[in-house]
Amino acid sequence: MEFHVQHQDFASHARTGILKTAHGEICTPVFMPVGTQGTVKSLSPEELIEVGSQIILGNTYHLYLRPGTGVIEAAGGLHKFSNWTKAILTDSGGFQVYSLAAMRKVSNGGVTFQSHHDGSYHELTPERAIEIQISLGSDIMMVLDECPPYPCDEKYAAQSLVRTHSWAQRSFTKFKSSEPKFGFTQTLFAIVQGSTFPALRKQSAETLVDMNFPGYAIGGLSIGEPKPALFEMASICTAILPAPKPRYLMGMGKPEDLLEAVALGVDMFDCVIPTRNGRKGQFFTWSGPINIRNAMFKNDFRPLDERCGCYACRKFSRAYIRHLFHSGEILGLRLGSLHNLYFYHELMSQIRQSIDSGKFDRFRGDFYNAYNSDEALSQTTEG
Repeated sequence: MEFHVQHQDFASHARTGILKTAHGEICTPVFMPVGTQGTVKSLSPEELIEVGSQIILGNTYHLYLRPGTGVIEAAGGLHKFSNWTKAILTDSGGFQVYSLAAMRKVSNGGVTFQSHHDGSYHELTPERAIEIQISLGSDIMMVLDECPPYPCDEKYAAQSLVRTHSWAQRSFTKFKSSEPKFGFTQTLFAIVQGSTFPALRKQSAETLVDMNFPGYAIGGLSIGEPKPALFEMASICTAILPAPKPRYLMGMGKPEDLLEAVALGVDMFDCVIPTRNGRKGQFFTWSGPINIRNAMFKNDFRPLDERCGCYACRKFSRAYIRHLFHSGEILGLRLGSLHNLYFYHELMSQIRQSIDSGKFDRFRGDFYNAYNSDEALSQTTEG
C-alpha cells in the first residue's frame, strides 16, 4: 500500500490523496459502503461500481462464522468469492464483539464469544483475527481492538486501552511474520480508542504512532456520544496521527458529519446509513433528506433529486418510488440503496474537487445553505 497526499486545504485540515492498493487506486477522502457479509445488501458489484464505489468493507466476525474462512480461501479469497475486483477493507470483528456484549467474555488473551447463529463458542485473539483476514485476502486489515461502551467511566476506558494497545502490538507482530495467500500485498491499520476522554485519546494515538503502522483508524465513536464530543475526539487524534499516512474514522456517518470530519483531516469513512436508511425509505438529496413514504409525495412526479444523475433519479418519479415502498416491492429498497450511495460518492467527489481547487470552505458553506436538515444547519464545529 502507498498513500500520497495530493492537495491540502489552507483554511482547514482537509486534504485529498491517492491510496494505492493491489486492487486499484482510491481517491480520498473516500466513503466506503458496508458489505458486512461479502455483499452490500441488494446491490451487485456492477451496480456498486456504477454508482462510484472504489472500495467496500467486509467483516471478519460474520464471514468467519458464515460461510467460513475455509470456503472463502478455497474460492481464492473474498475478491473472487464475491466477484468484487476493487479494494476491500475488513474490520477485525472488534465492534461486533462489542455489540454482542451479552454473548462474549473479554480477557487480556482475547475474546470468547457465542455465535449469534447457533450459540456455538469461539475464541478470537489478535493473532487469530489476522489469520482470518489473511485468508479473506482483504487489501486493508484491522487490528483486533476493544471498543468500550458509551458512556463508561474513565477507569474502565483506561484499562480497556491497555488491552487495545497490547492487542495492536500482537496483531502487528503476527502480520509481519505472515505471508499473504493470494499473491498480492495486504496492509494493516491500528485503531485509536479512549472513549470520550481527551487524555486517553491522546495517549492512544501517540502509543500507536510509535508502533509505526501503515495507517490508522479512529474507533469507538458514533456509538451514542454527543456530536461535539465526537468531533473533539476526532480532532485530538488527527492532530497526532502522521500526515503521510491515511486516517480512517470508523462508522461515520451522515453527510454533514462527513464534511466536518474531512475538515479535521480524515481520509476514509464507512457507515451503514446510506444503504440501511435507503431501504427504509429515507433518501438523501442536495436539499436535505426526505422520507419517501410521506403522503406529500403521492402525486409528486419529479425525480428524487433534480441535481442527481443516479439510475433512480433518471428513470423514476418520487410518486412511483413511494408506491414501491407502500407496496412492499423489492425494487424500492434497491433504488434507495443505489440513490443514497450515488449521493454519498458524489458528495465525496465534489469535496475532493473543492479541496483541489482551493474552494473547500466555500463548498462547505454552500452545502449547509442548501441542505435543509436541522442537524446540519445547527452544526457549529470548526475544522
